[in-house]
Formats: sequence, structure tokens, C-alpha cells
Amino acid sequence: MNEKKLVSAHFHPKLGVYWLVSGAIIITITVVGIPLLLLWFPVGLLAVRRYIANMSAELTEKRLIVRKGLLTRTENTVPLDKITDMALIQGPLMRLFGIYQLTVETAGQSGTGSLINLVGVVDVQAFREQVLLQKSLLTDRQSTVVDNVDIDQLLLENLQQMNATLQRIEQVLTPHSPQ
Repeated sequence: MNEKKLVSAHFHPKLGVYWLVSGAIIITITVVGIPLLLLWFPVGLLAVRRYIANMSAELTEKRLIVRKGLLTRTENTVPLDKITDMALIQGPLMRLFGIYQLTVETAGQSGTGSLINLVGVVDVQAFREQVLLQKSLLTDRQSTVVDNVDIDQLLLENLQQMNATLQRIEQVLTPHSPQ
């Protein structure tokens, strides 16, 4: 799998602050968790920084590879020809920070929801366009190969039919020797 890496995603510098604020809002809403806010920011800041450091998204010639995780690290490798949808989502808090969530859905995916969720990719529209462009190029290349195989098969069949016809004509034109 030594494919050429075409694009690597970089993550928004405000992503950590977005996650901290999101967590703080959830903790505050629970009311019981308000005293935990004193622990949330220092511990959360450390966890968020490590999590973001472990995140990566790479586009190769044939695949999208996404790595992330803090305690449990996951790597999702999605063949480009299996991608069916790439949606951009931006909630109100995300809009405040200028951050988007990119979801990737694939053919044959089981369950509901998306296979991959990437939050905070810098210039997410350009990254999405690059993935879709590469998917399109790969699909075009594969259809060209299929077309060439079809054309070669048709040519072979036509040549075989022409050969059979010429042999029949040759048999008819060849004089029969009297016995």
C-alpha cells in the first residue's frame, strides 16, 4: 500500500477550544457537574491537545485514511470508489468558531450515521473537493479500462467471425477434385 499521498488534512487551531466549550456547556447544563468545571478545563485541555495531535486524514490515489483516538486509536481506510456521500455540517457553536464537521458515508455501510466524522479540518471545502475530484478521476480511469476491455473483446469476436466467414467462402470457391 505504498500509494502516493496527495493531500493531508490540517486541523483548525480553535478546534480544542471548541471541544472545551462544548464540554463545558454540557457539564453546566447538568447543573450537578458545575463543580467539575474546575477540573474540566485543565484536564480537558490536556486531553484535547493529545487527541488533536493523534488525528490525521490523508488522501492517497485510491483511499482516504483517517486516524484518531486518545485511549483507543482507530484507523479507517476507505476506498474512494466506495464513498457515496461527503456532507458538511455546521452547528451554531461550530459557526461561532468557524469549524465544520465532514462526514463520509460509504456503499455497503451497516447501520445509521456516517462511517467517518472529521471535525475541524482547515479549509474543509477544498479538502472535500480534492477527495471528490480524486474519486472522479479514479472512477474515470476504471471505466476507461473497462471500455478498453469491452472494445478489445468486440474486436476479437469480429475478427473470429470474419475468419470463419472467409473459411466458408474459401471452401465454396475451392474446386472439388473429381474422383
